[in-house]
Amino acid sequence: MASAKDQIRQFLSNPVFLSCVFSWFCAQLIKTLIKLFSGKIHSVRELFELMFWRTGSMPSSHSALVSTLCTTIAFRSGLNSDVFLLSLGLFMITIRDAVGVRRANGIQAKELNLIGRMLKEKGLMDFKPIKEVQGHTPAEVAIGCLLGFFIGIAFSEL
Repeated sequence: MASAKDQIRQFLSNPVFLSCVFSWFCAQLIKTLIKLFSGKIHSVRELFELMFWRTGSMPSSHSALVSTLCTTIAFRSGLNSDVFLLSLGLFMITIRDAVGVRRANGIQAKELNLIGRMLKEKGLMDFKPIKEVQGHTPAEVAIGCLLGFFIGIAFSEL
């Protein structure tokens, strides 16, 4: 039986793990560079938050990660493997969430904040805005999926 140190080393050098980390990092980097060059980043703190924490925008890092996961598992374990089917289920849930549920929640939160501000201005209630979670457009998800697919192919050929 391998020691804990060997297991950790094997985990950290696993192509599936590495491809997922790389695809997430690439998507976040591309997203950050787009915002940086379009003048939408105004501080170093904002730059680091966008690079490592914020969600939304082009391309979808969630979509890139699950697309890479599916692709590398398909190459390593086969399309008929249980683990591929599990990753495909995770992919479908994540994509549906990114394009549908999170986007709808963000739109609803924006409308609720608008209504809350109007009611506060009229003196009818105290209001503290709720967080407007940014979902993704279908294009942001599609680009994330393509990025993840190609990174998954690249790591599968290693």
